[in-house]
Amino acid sequence: MDVLLQQIGDLVLGSMPTLILFILLILGYRFILYGRLMQVREERRARTAGAVEKSRLAMAQADLRTQEYEAKLRAARADLMRRREQRVQQRNAEREQALAAARVVAQEKTRAAQQALEAQTAEARRQIEASAPELATRVLAAVLPPARTAESAQ
Repeated sequence: MDVLLQQIGDLVLGSMPTLILFILLILGYRFILYGRLMQVREERRARTAGAVEKSRLAMAQADLRTQEYEAKLRAARADLMRRREQRVQQRNAEREQALAAARVVAQEKTRAAQQALEAQTAEARRQIEASAPELATRVLAAVLPPARTAESAQ
């Protein structure tokens, strides 16, 4: 068993330089390469996550701008409709004023025509009443024989 222990001891003693080199390789990998590798990996993750976050932020800003644009568009449409309604109301008021003025003129013309007609009627009545005795004489002369009219004239 001594031989076996001696062989194991020689084996361990012979593998010591390999073991030391292996440990140095692991430590070197850990401090030189692994640290840099993790740092690059973290930068890549940050850039990727940052790009995603930037894109989300840009989308949120675009949504906000879209909402602002739509609000401005709604306000502009409402203002346009309000102005259009004001113009329609103004035109309706002007039309009503013109119609009222035309009605007044028409009523005045109607009154003037009615007064003229009444004046003509009164004049015609006066003329008829003034000529009534003469017309009565003519009617009697036409109806009664001529001899009687001469006798009745005396």
